[in-house]
Amino acid sequence: MLGRRQWLSETGLGFGSLALSVLMHRDGYGAEPTGRPHFPARAKSVIWLFMNGGVSHMESFDPKPMLTKYGGKTISETPFSAVQDPKRLAIERLVVPDGNGNQRNKLYPLQIGFRKHGESGVEVSDWFPHVAQHVDKLAIVRSMWTTDSNHGAQTQFHSGRHQNDGEFPTLGAWVHYGLGSLNDNLPQFISIGKREYWNKRDGHYLGPAHDAVPLRIDPKNPLDFSLPQKPFSGEEQAIGQQLIGRLNKLRGAEYPEDPAMAARIASYELAFRMQRSVPEVVDFSQETASTQALYGIDQAECKEFGMQLLASRRLVERGVRFIQIQHGAGGAGRWDAHGGLKANHTKNALAVDKPIAGLLEDLHQRGLLDETLVIFATEFGRTPGSQGSDGRDHHIFGFTVWMAGGGLKRGVVHGATDEIGFHAVENRHYVTDIHATILQQLGLDSRQLEIPGRKRLDIDHGHPIADIIA
Repeated sequence: MLGRRQWLSETGLGFGSLALSVLMHRDGYGAEPTGRPHFPARAKSVIWLFMNGGVSHMESFDPKPMLTKYGGKTISETPFSAVQDPKRLAIERLVVPDGNGNQRNKLYPLQIGFRKHGESGVEVSDWFPHVAQHVDKLAIVRSMWTTDSNHGAQTQFHSGRHQNDGEFPTLGAWVHYGLGSLNDNLPQFISIGKREYWNKRDGHYLGPAHDAVPLRIDPKNPLDFSLPQKPFSGEEQAIGQQLIGRLNKLRGAEYPEDPAMAARIASYELAFRMQRSVPEVVDFSQETASTQALYGIDQAECKEFGMQLLASRRLVERGVRFIQIQHGAGGAGRWDAHGGLKANHTKNALAVDKPIAGLLEDLHQRGLLDETLVIFATEFGRTPGSQGSDGRDHHIFGFTVWMAGGGLKRGVVHGATDEIGFHAVENRHYVTDIHATILQQLGLDSRQLEIPGRKRLDIDHGHPIADIIA
């Protein structure tokens, strides 16, 4: 005889615990939020595209021709050394020669050209020709800064706090905590792509109910524990589900006032529905060849990322709140270009450019972009000075993020770095200002999400970037 737990596991309902934690939260078991926005929302869903390793802002969306003009020179040999500004003096200290003939502290020329695009005339790197065609949909923020100079900044961008501060919920976890479900057959917070151990969890003190559910783009096995360990037919599974339902009703009648029991009963029903609905989302057989080509799925260089982004559109269509997609995770991150920056960024941009453009176009065509926020982010930028002969180091003092859709202005550039891309000098924004902007568009006030004993710092809340909100 099989115990109930073993039976559930072997029939593919072993991941019911994921559903349980969500339902216990939704039913108010140990949770404060009502599941409703605090004020009228402009957006329903978020697609969070994170480029692991640190994209060079100067060779993507923040062109600095002065780097090419003065390439190979130290800051002292350029006109910028005469500017008496504290931020400039910091540059002076950081890019003078090291005394050993090492060129890491000399300005490194741009490795790619830029062109103006769209009615807005915004310049975009030639490494992103497909995204450039949609520049009139973007709100580009060129004045980001952060504090973790190593790749823990990946966690910092997601949570707003330095790793040395401890573990804190990520933005996706706060959204999941604050808002109710748009589709009871699917998880509301999904993670796609590999995540490193330092960036593996989301809920932290909010609880595991608010961790993202990891999704694989494989209709045969999209979720852990989602398939039977033994070959059960659909009819057999339905019979088992009915049996569990009768047993649960008996137990529910015995403990009618137990909210945890009610949530646990509902969780297995949700798990059963998820088992049926999730594989359909990542089955692209109903998508036309032209749609798949739009995402670059027909090209080896960008097939994997293209499939992830097509799945994200299908998830948003079905009411998933937050889809978090990691590109290039593994070690420090695929975009980490201490050497060979040109080869590195050429390859990585080829992998993501067409899929991202396809996502923007597809959302727009289907009328979904107005209610979906798309974010292109990375943990930090890269130095204007060279590292070795042909790379750039980590850079926390100025970098770029862009956003699109969800009630934001389109075809705008906000903020600026100095002439060589070193410091954010105009409309500077810490990473949680991106969080605050997203939360506001979703109708959430982060201060109303605080929980007893866990009061957050003001910088954790951030400030919505009013200049990019329509």
